[in-house]
Amino acid sequence: MNKSQRQKTALITGASSGIGYQLAYIFARNRYNLVLVDKKEEKLNEMADEFPQKFDIFVKIFAKDLSIPTSPEEIFRDLQKASIKVDVLVNNAGFGTYGVFAETDLTTELNMLQVNIVSLTHLTKLFLKDMVEQGYGKILNVASVAAFQPGPLMAVYFATKAYVLSFSEAIANELEGTGITVTALCPGPTATEFQQAAAMKDSKISSVSRMMDTETVAKIGYRSLMANKTVVVPGLRNKILAESVRFTPRSLVTKVVKSMHEIKKN
Repeated sequence: MNKSQRQKTALITGASSGIGYQLAYIFARNRYNLVLVDKKEEKLNEMADEFPQKFDIFVKIFAKDLSIPTSPEEIFRDLQKASIKVDVLVNNAGFGTYGVFAETDLTTELNMLQVNIVSLTHLTKLFLKDMVEQGYGKILNVASVAAFQPGPLMAVYFATKAYVLSFSEAIANELEGTGITVTALCPGPTATEFQQAAAMKDSKISSVSRMMDTETVAKIGYRSLMANKTVVVPGLRNKILAESVRFTPRSLVTKVVKSMHEIKKN
């Protein structure tokens, strides 16, 4: 434990799959100790067995559901008791739901707000105070290109990502000169379990060819975090999409996004 504590530590939520797993792998390869948070305990245990042997690091896991409001505080207190300082916070956990807002499930959407917004904010508040005290820290918040426009048929999800982007940019500005940086990673459609989990695998956007893979997105996110960038949109096509909405009437943007999310016709 003494040896591993001399290395920097990264806490990653939603670490068991997708972008979160790839980020965990990259941090481990770069000799960061890891604190991994996810609901999937079996996968976390596998990572806790594999990564220390492969990369000579320390791994601590938390099988926590971030839709439960007490989870962030429990994680923070347990790490305090173990005298583990977090140097890098990666708020990656998040999910979406699909459908007309008047018909979608309220409980699912409230859980989504808790995970995508409230727990992200709560964890940032808790760990940022320690970062300020030590004069160093990095925060990576995983948003989405969805943050740049409204999203009919995924109204709540798009709104949560708009919050993440706005929040990240604001606190990045507040923290200038403190030794702490904040980066918002805004990927476009990525080949993950997201589409299936959101019950939108038959939508037009889910059939987009040349989706970016999670490893590529994670590498771009990691490099951008280390380069102290505030906002990063991986992929030229996604960058064009994010910029184009600034010059397009909002009513037209909303119609186009809705069309992209409608179910494919046979």
